Amino acid sequence: MSKNLELSKAAYDFEAKMPLSQAIPLGLQHVLAMFVGNLTPLLIICGACGIKGGTDLADLQIALLQNAMTVAGLVTLVQLYSIGPCGGKVPIIMGTSSGFIGVFSSVAHVMGNGILAYGAIMGASIIGGIFEGFLGFFLKYLRRFFPSVVTGTVVLSIGLSLIAVGINSFGGGRGAKDFGSMENVGLGLFVLAIILFFKHYTKGFFASSSILWGIICGYAASIVMSFVLPTTGVTAKGVAYTKAWVINWDKVASSSWFEVPALLPVDLVFDMRAIVPVAIMFIVTAVETVGDISGVMEGGMGREATDKELAGGVMCDGLGSTFAAVFGVLPNTSFSQNVGLVAMTKVVNRFALACGAVILILCGLIPKLGALISIMPQSVLGGAAVMMFSSIVVSGIQLVTKEPLTQRNLTIISVSLGVGYGMGATPAILNALPDLAKLIFGGSGIVPAAIVAIFLNIILPKD
Repeated sequence: MSKNLELSKAAYDFEAKMPLSQAIPLGLQHVLAMFVGNLTPLLIICGACGIKGGTDLADLQIALLQNAMTVAGLVTLVQLYSIGPCGGKVPIIMGTSSGFIGVFSSVAHVMGNGILAYGAIMGASIIGGIFEGFLGFFLKYLRRFFPSVVTGTVVLSIGLSLIAVGINSFGGGRGAKDFGSMENVGLGLFVLAIILFFKHYTKGFFASSSILWGIICGYAASIVMSFVLPTTGVTAKGVAYTKAWVINWDKVASSSWFEVPALLPVDLVFDMRAIVPVAIMFIVTAVETVGDISGVMEGGMGREATDKELAGGVMCDGLGSTFAAVFGVLPNTSFSQNVGLVAMTKVVNRFALACGAVILILCGLIPKLGALISIMPQSVLGGAAVMMFSSIVVSGIQLVTKEPLTQRNLTIISVSLGVGYGMGATPAILNALPDLAKLIFGGSGIVPAAIVAIFLNIILPKD
């Protein structure tokens, strides 16, 4: 194999200098892994507030989506390099959090589902982000509540909750008219097979960029499929639709070449009905971030995160979310999808991840570039996601087994996962609880698993 195809050893060193020719594609695969997930929460909340295509606010929605990409790139750079105490200097990609969808949807309903509601969400995000920043500042005093058995359990619950997300993408994406079709599943399997081939039958750069090659081949396969297979279908009610695996090139053609991010695109509203529940969710986010950083350090660098890394990472989560709200973007937090990618490839080089952050910024400034990435078929992403998300589970297992699996630790792990994952899989069990409790404990099951793990770690006697 020629020398230029051998992966630089710097890829496995966080601070080492790395050739740009390898750093750019390794950064690009991080962008491809999180691009759709970075925009989806914003689309959902914009829709709940009446900010969507076909309305007078359609231009505002486009501006917010562009801002989301630019902000994610900038906050990622802060997480990688830090500004003072803000930033953990850890191999983490930041992006728009999906964990706030439930509480923001509730706030939008309470505030009247309009542009005023979106302003209240932004105002609450500014306050909540500052609050989480303070939590990060004092995190070193709380570290004793997060031994490896607790953080490992949280990482496990994050991985388990994401596997379902990956499988949904594998089938064509939630809501797709042809979900689970042979074309979607076949395309996902093809991408997965390509990734496995590059990861285990090649070496060096090709092996470490296996996700990138899988997605590129998935794009190519989708283009070929559109020439040999029907691209439309008809529902049982006789309604025609375009199949989920078809690439929408019109989106690229209609996108502009350059846009400048808009500061304060909506008027801020500070209302306690929004601030209180959102602040509570920022506490939850801090716990998830501790899990993400613990997972990426264990999976990518083979060690536990330090107090300084955790504190700086949580501060970046909070203050980065405040910064995002100034541009009308939902809170920016650590992206678990990319934690799985780091755990899978072991590529932790800061410069490579920074290249991904710069690509995100360019996607925000150059809409055509962002559109080219956003048209990726969901089944292509799913083929990569199932492997990345499972890698998070493995990182969690590595963390919980760093200490002996005593009866005490086994109880913490089993009860936490049983309650947390059980609630995530069966959210109807929370229907009788107050709305605030459903917002906190519902959804993925990560929060109840974390709370139970922390509580049991405090009350159970040491072995």
